[in-house]
Amino acid sequence: MGDTTQYEFDGGVTVRAVMMAMGVGLALNLLSGFGGAVAAADDPGPLAKLVDDATLRLQTADPVAASKFLTGGAVDDPAREQQVLDAVEGSAAARHLDSAFVHDVFRDQIDATDSLEHSRFAEWKIDPLAAPKAAPDLSASRDAINHLNEAMVDDIAQQWNALHAPTCAGDLARATAAAVAQRHLDPLYEHALDYAVHRYCH
Repeated sequence: MGDTTQYEFDGGVTVRAVMMAMGVGLALNLLSGFGGAVAAADDPGPLAKLVDDATLRLQTADPVAASKFLTGGAVDDPAREQQVLDAVEGSAAARHLDSAFVHDVFRDQIDATDSLEHSRFAEWKIDPLAAPKAAPDLSASRDAINHLNEAMVDDIAQQWNALHAPTCAGDLARATAAAVAQRHLDPLYEHALDYAVHRYCH
């Protein structure tokens, strides 16, 4: 097995450089397996996999922020954001889903992720000793993000009825609580997840 150097950040998030050391494909298989574990735990309901995939996507914020911080990049990247939104709206249309709904889901997901990246930049600016000394390549992180975007659109398609049912709010609360517990989210990440999913049932 290749090097599994860890990148550790405050807030309970540890990112292993599996995308560089083991290959993006294997890393994505690991991510997929983690999602299945949450779905099977304590019957968190029909929205479990969607919310867990959203959580995994949020957790890319730390390695992405580290890469941008170390290379002098900016957190906000409107061109990349539009590329993501165009791609997921296209995937939604191909599945005969409401593209506006999918757009709103990913707009909130992007904003929640950006908030986490800005938080890390602010932390590292006033506490340079806490700043990362190394980070995965940004392109590897983006490959993982693209995969999770597609997984989330698939999840939305599979759970379309649940997302528009009277029971959605309760199902969403259960799925969110399960993801927070399973992924050991700290308050910052928990708040970001709450924002990322806040329009799922609208």
